[in-house]
Amino acid sequence: MDPVVIPILVAALVVVFLVAATVRIVPQARRYNIERFGRYRRTLQPGLNFVLPVADRVNTKLDVREQVYSSDPKPVITEDNLVVNIDTVLYYQITDPRAAAYEVADYLQAIDQLTVTTLRNVIGSMDLEATLTSREEINARLRAVLDDATGKWGIRVNRVEIKAIDPPNTIKEAMEKQMRAERDKRAAILHAEGERQAKILTAEGTKQKDILEAQGTQQAMILRADGESKAVELVFQAVHRNNADAKVLAYKYLETLPHLAQSDNNTFWVIPGELTEAIRTVTTAFGDQSAGAGAGPSVSAEREDTAAADVADSDKDSVGAPEIEPNSTLALDAVAAADEAAKEAAAAVSDAKAEAEAAGEPRLPGRGRASGA
Repeated sequence: MDPVVIPILVAALVVVFLVAATVRIVPQARRYNIERFGRYRRTLQPGLNFVLPVADRVNTKLDVREQVYSSDPKPVITEDNLVVNIDTVLYYQITDPRAAAYEVADYLQAIDQLTVTTLRNVIGSMDLEATLTSREEINARLRAVLDDATGKWGIRVNRVEIKAIDPPNTIKEAMEKQMRAERDKRAAILHAEGERQAKILTAEGTKQKDILEAQGTQQAMILRADGESKAVELVFQAVHRNNADAKVLAYKYLETLPHLAQSDNNTFWVIPGELTEAIRTVTTAFGDQSAGAGAGPSVSAEREDTAAADVADSDKDSVGAPEIEPNSTLALDAVAAADEAAKEAAAAVSDAKAEAEAAGEPRLPGRGRASGA
């Protein structure tokens, strides 16, 4: 080999080594701490950087992105002397690579121990129930303490979260029983409230129903009374407009008597004292019509006496008692009284018609007046 080639190769190797030792390429979100002869010199930023070969060297390579650190469960005693295991999650970020490398030997271990001591101080002033329900307060106090302590380490704590709080198994069973009792209590209360509301609504509905039924009955009775009042008024007006005399009214009165006993509820029937007077009035009416047809006064008188005698005989035969005096009442069975009254009225009317036919004028009282005119 040519003696000149060997020095050239050696020189080339030296140049390549020097270039490799001089150039440093730092990735994004990374920071390199450079020491020159064992002393901190500077921190390399992302990109192409040059250092002195042999004199400068990279001491630490740090990641400045936000990182997550999850600690193992740590036993903590509460104010009511219960041991609970708490594990936390820490979100942190390196803001000063030099302080993170030179101010603390192991920043993760330091943060973990600081978190445990802070938790014991915070949880020690709370009972178990407050610990389980005050996670936001615990997180805020932890973050305040850690952020203040890790600031000089070049680390910023962005967030601290309690991942789990595990009380002892006996406490878990007691809590489950308590929760079950609370649920049963709420269920019983809700059931009772439902029944109460249902009864109230049912009572309100019954009340409204009774009120509406009473109002309907009242309106029906008022309308019925108004109808009966108007009917009576119309009958009264019709009677007075047609100028009906006592003979027609007596005749209608006799026609109405049989209907008084048609109801099944009538167990007591009173025969009015005016029955005989009404029969006499009808008989007299037919007797007057016969006289108006051409008979003299003596014939009319004879007809009246005969009709009265016949009525009296009929009353004695049907009732079996003397003539009924005015304003007297007899308490008889409803059906028997109706039959007797009907027989008496029919006998009187038949006798009056027979006498009228014998006189030669078979007309009713209303028609006799027209013929006489």
